Amino acid sequence: MKYSDVVTVKNVVTMATAAGAVYLVAKTIMAGIKSPPYKPAPLPLARLAVAYQTANVPVWDSGELRGLLLSLSPRLDVYSKKMILHGITRCVYLLDKEASACTYDDILLVASFLDDQDMGIKIQALNALKAFSGIWKFKTRIQEFIPKILEIITNFWNNDVHIAGLRLLNGLQLPAQIHPLLKKLMPSLMDILQLGSPVAQVQVLKFLSMLAQKEALLYDIMNCQVQAELMNLFQPSQPGNLLFEMLVFVERLSDRRLTPHYQSVNWQYNELSLHEILYGEDSHLSDCLLSLIIHPEEQVQIQACRVILKLQQKESSEIAAASQTDSSLSNFLFDSAGNTTVAESRMTSEC
Repeated sequence: MKYSDVVTVKNVVTMATAAGAVYLVAKTIMAGIKSPPYKPAPLPLARLAVAYQTANVPVWDSGELRGLLLSLSPRLDVYSKKMILHGITRCVYLLDKEASACTYDDILLVASFLDDQDMGIKIQALNALKAFSGIWKFKTRIQEFIPKILEIITNFWNNDVHIAGLRLLNGLQLPAQIHPLLKKLMPSLMDILQLGSPVAQVQVLKFLSMLAQKEALLYDIMNCQVQAELMNLFQPSQPGNLLFEMLVFVERLSDRRLTPHYQSVNWQYNELSLHEILYGEDSHLSDCLLSLIIHPEEQVQIQACRVILKLQQKESSEIAAASQTDSSLSNFLFDSAGNTTVAESRMTSEC
């Protein structure tokens, strides 16, 4: 066989392909050898709980949660209190059967650490109550501590406290008895919205959106004094989840202010109120909404469109009301003019 018969185009391509494959395999093996060992990121407690519940393992009472509750005491040092409260939170999420077997006294014990002087212990107590609030029989019981939770959130400027407390409140029903307290604390909640961390802002927006659906609180939200810089929360550079919650909040406000009950009153607003910043003559809300229609995240685009439709609905209702008023006035003037003409004709005929 001649050398020229062996060195053909086909054979050269085949050899090159084989050599490339060997090189890639060798490179992959060396990369695997040199790479650090795989360390999976820790799963959140909620996802761990789902994984635990869905795994095909027998469920038994380990006694771990009961042991932690029995060991929890105000006489412990700060570190021990934090670790035990954190362990209770973990067990409530993971051990559903043991958590459901707890009593109201256990809830009282955990809630008593809301009064602890250490901020970290307050946060761990809030997290533990949040875990217990996922169990239906404890949800109404935990509502008793809403005034205390609101007091903690508004009295301490701490982002972790704000986040833990608001997450807990967002999962609870708010009884009408605390409406006066909420009206009093509205400026503090607005401060968190304007000055808090992005995560705290998201949580307070969820809370304010819930409050905006209550007619007894709507005017207090609308008339709450805010800074003009609040409109910076509509900047496209803000986190997508923050923009989304801000738009949901504005949609709730726009929706509730269209109700006949709210429109039946001639409300008066402060010059720097939330209402004037969002809906006043000098508001830049429309411009902000238009810039968000082309936002990269679809949920932000959709929510911006929803708010725009609400604003157009408000304008349409105002135009319709103005037209109805003009029509009524015209009819009144026509009837008046007609009656005057009839009266004059009668006087003329009598004369």
